[in-house]
Amino acid sequence: MAEHEEKKHEESLLDKIAEKIHGHDSSSDSDDDKPSESSIKDKVFRLFGREKPVHHVLGGGKPADIFLWRNKKISAGALGVATVIWVLFELLEYHLLTLVCHSLILVLALLFLYSNATTFINKSPPHIPEVQIPKDPVVEFAQALRFEINQAFGVLRDIASGKDLKKFLSVIAGLWVLSIVGNWCNFLTLFYIVFVLLHTVPVLYEKYEDKVDPFAEKAMHEIKKQYAVFDAKVLSKIPRGPLKEKKKD
Repeated sequence: MAEHEEKKHEESLLDKIAEKIHGHDSSSDSDDDKPSESSIKDKVFRLFGREKPVHHVLGGGKPADIFLWRNKKISAGALGVATVIWVLFELLEYHLLTLVCHSLILVLALLFLYSNATTFINKSPPHIPEVQIPKDPVVEFAQALRFEINQAFGVLRDIASGKDLKKFLSVIAGLWVLSIVGNWCNFLTLFYIVFVLLHTVPVLYEKYEDKVDPFAEKAMHEIKKQYAVFDAKVLSKIPRGPLKEKKKD
């Protein structure tokens, strides 16, 4: 009787050990089957295929800080100055040369009167700093502008040579939309609209990117689907000249 109970106890103990081993294996297998958080984040769709933060995409530094409202005083000041300029030149129909001349007249008259008034009120004359445009920032700006213009010329050359049909259609569509917008407003208004968009869209996107990216993914998928249909029905049927291969001697 005692031997029977001992065997039963050993069997129950072995069953418990086997259950623990099996449970540990199944939990480890399930952990292996689950994708890691990093892999999930890598698979998340980001607008325009970006892999870096919005601040880095905008170039980083002070311009990105202004557009993303890192310093609210500077961003609000820049937007306020742009708004004042747009109101003066567009709504009040003020001219640039007239504004510059009137501003210089006002500033020079105030400084001239104050400089002469200091001799009567026994005060030191105002310190007028010497203003000079530094060479390095101007050269850097010119080089950056030159690089961007050359890049644009290179893209236009590739399109004109007929190498990329998709890029050709994209540029034509963009220029067509830009020409329509140009009929609605002049260059100053268009520049002001772009300036306001740069101060609003990036910061809103950075705040709500987790909600915007899924909608953007669906939109990109639909655009690719429609382009595939357009390619199959129209672009693929465009006749193209046969490629002539050079015969080797």
